[in-house]
Amino acid sequence: MTAPLEGKVAFITGAARGQGRSHAVRLAQDGADVIAVDICGPIDSVAYPMATPEDLKQTKAQVEALGRRIVGIEADVRDAAAMRAAVAEGVSELGPIDIVLANAGIGMMSDDAGEEEAFRDQLEVNLFGVWNTVQAAAPGMIERGRGGAVVLTGSTLGLVGRGGNGRGGSDGYCASKHAVVGLGRTWAHWLAPYDIRVNSVHPAGANTPMVMNDAVAALFADAPASSGADVGNLLNVGLIEAEDVSNAIAWLVSDQARYVTGVALPVDAGFTAR
Repeated sequence: MTAPLEGKVAFITGAARGQGRSHAVRLAQDGADVIAVDICGPIDSVAYPMATPEDLKQTKAQVEALGRRIVGIEADVRDAAAMRAAVAEGVSELGPIDIVLANAGIGMMSDDAGEEEAFRDQLEVNLFGVWNTVQAAAPGMIERGRGGAVVLTGSTLGLVGRGGNGRGGSDGYCASKHAVVGLGRTWAHWLAPYDIRVNSVHPAGANTPMVMNDAVAALFADAPASSGADVGNLLNVGLIEAEDVSNAIAWLVSDQARYVTGVALPVDAGFTAR
């Protein structure tokens, strides 16, 4: 039986580890080749260690172990020219892009970061980075005329009013993830005439390095017990797994979801239903 994504090429940002790596492996299992992009370096205002070149090599190895092709590229989603160059390099090696996963994002900000710096970096990565990713890939998809699928990674905190606290990092995160919903909906209109579907996914806290690190652990250790309701899920699970998000994305980009577009899909164990 033919794999559902056989012959397709997926362009994935934030692919060196965490959800991005999981998405790359899941789509490769379904037959896709992968253009994997990651900054593979630090951002000063981020409190936890970022991905490394070795992480990206590990993603590459896992995809190749499945018999699929992959191009690993170190690039910063905040740099529009770098994203266009990454698309050009990936397409030259693997062929035209069919699927875009604008997944790269940052979370917990360092206490050493100024409020304005923290807010700005959240918007630059989580919002401008998404915009740069799709703007780099969409023109080629339109020109090719064979449709495709785009999925933007948001957050449950982009669907509810919780999460902000008047500080640049928290407010910037929530604002950027709310904006991703708007981009997904307006891009669904923009790209529908070209048979390109656009949706967003909104995970609850996931078991990835972005959440499982000393900085986030310290935050929750210092939080008052009464704040638990703000971060709890409806189902009896503290953290979802990256593969839970990957499974939802694999469906969204497949022909099984061929008439699904403009949707903001929570993968959240009921967090947004509380």
